[in-house]
Amino acid sequence: MDVSFLGGPGPQRGVGVVAPFDFALDRELWRWTPDDVSLHVTRTPYVPVEVSLDLARVISEHETLRDAVSTLTEVTPEVVAYACTSGSFVGGVMGEHAMCEAMSRAGSVPAVTTSGALLEALVELDVRRLALVTPYTVSVTRALEEYVAQAGVTVTGRAYMSLTRQIWKVTYREVVDMARRAAVRGRLGAADALFLSCTNLPTYDVIPQLEAELRIPVISANQVTMWAALRRLGTRAVGPYQALIDTSARSGTGTGTGSGIGTGTGIGTGTGIGTGSALPAAGPVVPTGSVLPEGQEPPDARGVHGVSDAQGVPGAQGVSGVPDEKQQEGWT
Repeated sequence: MDVSFLGGPGPQRGVGVVAPFDFALDRELWRWTPDDVSLHVTRTPYVPVEVSLDLARVISEHETLRDAVSTLTEVTPEVVAYACTSGSFVGGVMGEHAMCEAMSRAGSVPAVTTSGALLEALVELDVRRLALVTPYTVSVTRALEEYVAQAGVTVTGRAYMSLTRQIWKVTYREVVDMARRAAVRGRLGAADALFLSCTNLPTYDVIPQLEAELRIPVISANQVTMWAALRRLGTRAVGPYQALIDTSARSGTGTGTGSGIGTGTGIGTGTGIGTGSALPAAGPVVPTGSVLPEGQEPPDARGVHGVSDAQGVPGAQGVSGVPDEKQQEGWT
């Protein structure tokens, strides 16, 4: 069969992605990627160090990032992205800027990081008050709060998990449950948006549902990474009705009663992507919108630990008695 009439494959533009050695959600990154863009993913070398903020610093050293970017130069990406949240906020805002400069020099192309992309997204959405969901320990969660505070953003509430392994196995139901509790209006008022931190935390399919229910923009680590990288190419991320990447989805978010995301047959609590049967039942869950008293454990066997407002993060113990300084293996 003569297929010469087909010509070659269409031209592809490339995004180089540097991920930590334990990153497991390559497929999620691709879901935000338009058809004419290819992702070229490389990983940092394995480091036999206990997962902690110290490891976040080690794996994000400039030499490590430069070496990783250098492995991508042969496929000529037009932009490189460091897909790691904690690794890119551990040095603060100035440290994140230095990472981008080191990567850009190594690849001679623009560079972004997940945490830098987060701040860009907060500016894009005019967010000054933010609720946080993290799978991290209390110390890493505090470091994230300090990072956004440097950009003038107040954290109104948070929920964290203190996991010690395999963040990518967290279910959507658990993500939604944490989000509901983190977004509860507390002493510091209502949040303008919710951030789901960690590039190893699955988030793609829950964002529209959470935006419909909470009526605020919901952004995630992988989403902001791809959104910012693709903006450098002059193109847009793709996704189902997400406020960050679809301006038409912003009219119905917020704390008011505006139109856009309703409760009828579209995206809401009716027959669309809402709070109905989108998520399967999977064990006991703290009721929607509840906030646990400080020190009280929720009845979730996987151990969603911290729920607090920005006055302080309770120092909960990790899953199965692991101290909260022993963080999740998937720590991105």
